[in-house]
Amino acid sequence: MRVVLFGYQTWGHRTLQALLDSDHEVVLVVTHPRSEHAYEKIWSDSVADLAAEHGVPALIRDRLGDEELMSRLKEVEPDLIVANNWRTWIPPEIFTLPRHGTLNVHDSLLPAYAGFSPLIWALINGEPEVGVTAHMMDEVLDAGDIVLQRSVPVGPTDTTTDLFHKTVDLIGPITVDALDLIAQGRTDWTPQDRSKASFFHKRSIEDSRIDWTWTAEEIERLVRAQSDPYPNAFTYHRGKPLRITKASVSLAYYGGTPGRIFIREGDGVVIVAGVEARRGRSRGLVIERVRTEDGTELPATEYFRTMGGYLTARP
Repeated sequence: MRVVLFGYQTWGHRTLQALLDSDHEVVLVVTHPRSEHAYEKIWSDSVADLAAEHGVPALIRDRLGDEELMSRLKEVEPDLIVANNWRTWIPPEIFTLPRHGTLNVHDSLLPAYAGFSPLIWALINGEPEVGVTAHMMDEVLDAGDIVLQRSVPVGPTDTTTDLFHKTVDLIGPITVDALDLIAQGRTDWTPQDRSKASFFHKRSIEDSRIDWTWTAEEIERLVRAQSDPYPNAFTYHRGKPLRITKASVSLAYYGGTPGRIFIREGDGVVIVAGVEARRGRSRGLVIERVRTEDGTELPATEYFRTMGGYLTARP
């Protein structure tokens, strides 16, 4: 089949590489310009550069729908559009243009976690598995019928970085396998159960701020979700930002006011956590490693020389 790719960053790069290695013909690539957004500088392999290496024409767009783009799409006569990590709306006149429509590849187990940063949100929420879905695009974002879906388990110490590497390896095979099914004339796809759908916004620095009324279990997952190279989970100590790079849930129960720097446990320092902490039946967050405002990383036991005082959400 003749294929046009709408793709960006490493997800789009992996998709393009899989298409180039397949029996299908890539006739045009459309990608976004490089971005300075904190989350878009991560996993930023260039789709445009890969297209150039293989002699595939590429267009750079923030948004779609201009006359030049529509003219080029009509000229190349695609049988199918494939989209992966396209960051803006694709209008119906584009996604319905090819005779087989548009296949979107999304890194969540749809219908849950449509939208942005699905791996981070899924890890924060304690999901037991994550994955990739190939589905046909329709007028509702990430809501079309499912062609294929594959999953991987979330381990008890997995970070978002770990989950990225697990799921990015699924992109090539699921894309090519889905295209092969479409090329065979299959159309018996699985409708999404919209009662189970959820849609998440783009993450920003604000979403990494620690709320000490969350349970220790929730905050520990936030720390793992904001693993390097993502912006780390952060709090404030004595008015200065402090990033938490490694933490665990305490063995013992601790009572008091959320955010209190309480006591050493194991290799870390316990911070009281949870809205019910005053009852003395909540576990604390054991901070094990921190990173200061100047980028210095050190064990929490070296940073917190004395106990007492509070970690806060604001300076």
